[in-house]
Amino acid sequence: MTDNEILCLMREAPPNGQRALFDKYYNYVYSIVNRIISGFGSPDDSDECVIDVFASLMMKMTPDENMTSLKSYIGAVARNTAIGMRRSLASKTGRNISADDEEMAEIVGDENIEESADKSELSKILLDKIGEIGPPDSIIIIEKYYYDKSSKEIAEKLGMNAAAVRVRCGRAMKRLKKLLDDTGITL
Repeated sequence: MTDNEILCLMREAPPNGQRALFDKYYNYVYSIVNRIISGFGSPDDSDECVIDVFASLMMKMTPDENMTSLKSYIGAVARNTAIGMRRSLASKTGRNISADDEEMAEIVGDENIEESADKSELSKILLDKIGEIGPPDSIIIIEKYYYDKSSKEIAEKLGMNAAAVRVRCGRAMKRLKKLLDDTGITL
């Protein structure tokens, strides 16, 4: 299930959407939490932290169309919650954590925030420009390049023949290239 499908399900049937979110991202959240808390708490503490992450997500997350990356949002919530739990566990056990500590270096994610923001902004611009092309050409581009559908599959969905889909796709890509060139983005 894709992130967009999960967000849509969360809007239409929140309990089902929340279940789908939990099923898809449980292992991801658990691995982040376990990596940060290991050595400070028990497996029960990790489980409790994972529950806290999902509780926070369910209460605070608003599933709107503008959410660019569900995975990065969930990862940030998991990381911040786990760091808070680690600090709490460290204060209970009397272990102090220095920011220069080698173990703290493991907490820092591999994610380059600036690069992610740039990609997110580029994705938004790209989707806006694809939307400007209008249907059925915008649908063809999304189906072909985002969902990796064949011309035949797209043709069946749109009630066209495969050759027409290929021609329209080629023309639509030329229009998209021109729209992106006008905004200063080159393919």
